[in-house]
Amino acid sequence: MNSDTPLSPRPLHHLPDGGRSVLTSRQLREHGVTAAEAAERCRPGGPWQRILPGVHLLHPGPATGEERLRAALLYAASRERAGGPDGSGGTGGTGGMHRSGSAGGPAGAPVPGAGGGPYGAAMITGLAALALHRFSAAPSLRALDRVDVLVPRTRRLRPTGYVRFVRAAALPRPREITGLPAAPAARALADAVAQLPDAATVRRLLVEAVRHGHCEASALVAELSRARLLARPHVVDAVDALLAEGRAMAEGLLYDMVRGYALPEPLWNVELRLPGGTLLAGVDAYWPAQAVALEIDARVSRQSGYDPLGGLAPAGEHMERMGITVVRVTPRKLRECLEAQAAVVRTALIAAVDREPAPYVVIRPR
Repeated sequence: MNSDTPLSPRPLHHLPDGGRSVLTSRQLREHGVTAAEAAERCRPGGPWQRILPGVHLLHPGPATGEERLRAALLYAASRERAGGPDGSGGTGGTGGMHRSGSAGGPAGAPVPGAGGGPYGAAMITGLAALALHRFSAAPSLRALDRVDVLVPRTRRLRPTGYVRFVRAAALPRPREITGLPAAPAARALADAVAQLPDAATVRRLLVEAVRHGHCEASALVAELSRARLLARPHVVDAVDALLAEGRAMAEGLLYDMVRGYALPEPLWNVELRLPGGTLLAGVDAYWPAQAVALEIDARVSRQSGYDPLGGLAPAGEHMERMGITVVRVTPRKLRECLEAQAAVVRTALIAAVDREPAPYVVIRPR
């Protein structure tokens, strides 16, 4: 008897629906199918086919998009466990995995486990991950010629078939989409952009990421910077477009906040200058009677990640010292908790009654 064959093999029909169609050689042995039997079934015209080395598709005909992704992940995991010439034997680590109820939108709560399950530390990234996240500008899973799989840098995996490996010293926490671990949108975008020379496609993907709330502009630019992609002119142009998109969306939400929550109408998009003409700051909204200024904090550094919880910018500190109350809101806060931001502004306007009058400033359109 083959020592790899269990004494009481588990029948294939006991597998969950999502795991019946793609299995590794090891999984087949655990279910009583020997290597010889698998090879016989994978002969031309047979009921099975070998989709990747050591990974079998248990039906004839082309694989679906999700079957190709599952096979790619299983291939990476099988080499990881084997620890042979194509694997280091290590498992790496990813933290936890976030579940997503659908194939798009932000992830939900983390679930226990790190680098476990049938796929180890591997996760789908690049255009395939964007397709899972339901980016309309990304090709469909069936249309992709290549699938990128993100693995720890220590893994010595070689590309095979339609699978290409992207290595990283530190892996992000994956999102679970339709049962498959996928890189977060910002990381998947950076890995996709690294392989895309077409400026129009890059621009569409980056703008869609911000427009549909897949990720914040700051997180996306940080990933592009980490991947050293901001030296490419067509990427820089796309970043300018996505920052403009993010600011336009934030301004629209700010208008909705003021009018939807019955706040006093401010002066929109103005410059505050000292009486001698020196520019103090440009602000998105200003209530002169209360000396309250509001700034949309959409700053993003192209050289490093942006911390939205950082301190006031120098101009904001100067206004505060002069007695002007500065309220800073981020695009994310406007999108996710508009009512709370309206309450912050209302509190600042009410509190102005008890403050000393602010020094005179000249107000001009920005």
